[in-house]
Order: sequence, then structure tokens, then C-alpha cells
Amino acid sequence: MQIILLEKVANLGNLGEVVRVKDGFARNFLIPQKKAKRATDVAIKEFEAKRAELEKAAAAVLAAAQAQGEKLKGLTFVIKAKAGVDNRLFGSVTNFDIAEALTKQGFSVHKSNVRMPMGPLKTVGDSTVDVALHTDVVVPITVSVVGEAAN
Repeated sequence: MQIILLEKVANLGNLGEVVRVKDGFARNFLIPQKKAKRATDVAIKEFEAKRAELEKAAAAVLAAAQAQGEKLKGLTFVIKAKAGVDNRLFGSVTNFDIAEALTKQGFSVHKSNVRMPMGPLKTVGDSTVDVALHTDVVVPITVSVVGEAAN
């Protein structure tokens, strides 16, 4: 299916590009999320009329993400979890737990924005995870997992 992108999409293209994607990806994700429209002649003309407005909105979103990224850069977040004597956790610290800790500190981060390349944290100690605030803004943060005795 041919679509026109209404915002930058990672590994796909930039604002205004006409790209070909699988039908299901377009119908189930891109179009409902308002990230794209079908690339019909009418939609392309409509997009060209609104292009400056959409670029301005995209620049504002990017600037907000960069500002939040500057605040996040270099911060360490402490998460308490139950651990055994060998410093292994009962369970694990997931992207949901990290997003929740960031939200408590006043940052607006969704769990899908927290990227954990090594998977969930299963031991006590410091780990570095990435927070993707925008497709162009990825900030590394340190998560310190502190063990508490299990009763």
C-alpha cells in the first residue's frame, strides 16, 4: 500500500515521503496512529497545503523532546526490588518499572519509550538503559537497582 507519512517514522521515512508498506502495517498501525494517510492524489494535494503547518508542529515536538532529554541526561534513578542473598532479584525490573520511576520524578515517559537492549534487569546494581523520547532523541540513563530483604 502506498502511504504518505505525516511524521517521521523510524526505519521508514521522514515527513512527507510517499512510501510503500505492507497493507496490515498501514491499516493497523500507521493510519490509526495518525502517522500516515493513503497516498491518493487528493491526500497528497491536501498534505502539500498543510506541509508547513505539519513541519512546524514536528519541529515543536522535537524541541520539546530535546529539552526533556537534556534534563534526563546523566540522571540516576533508584528502584527497590526484593532480592536474595546472591544479589539476584525475585522477578525483574522491566521497562514498565523504569517508566513508572521516571513518571514519579516528573518526566512524562511511556513504557514503550524505555529501551532495554539486554532485556529486563535481574540483578542488583547499576545498569544503563536508553529512553527514546523521539525518533531523533535517545538519552541514556542509569538505573540503580537496590535489593531489599525478602520476608
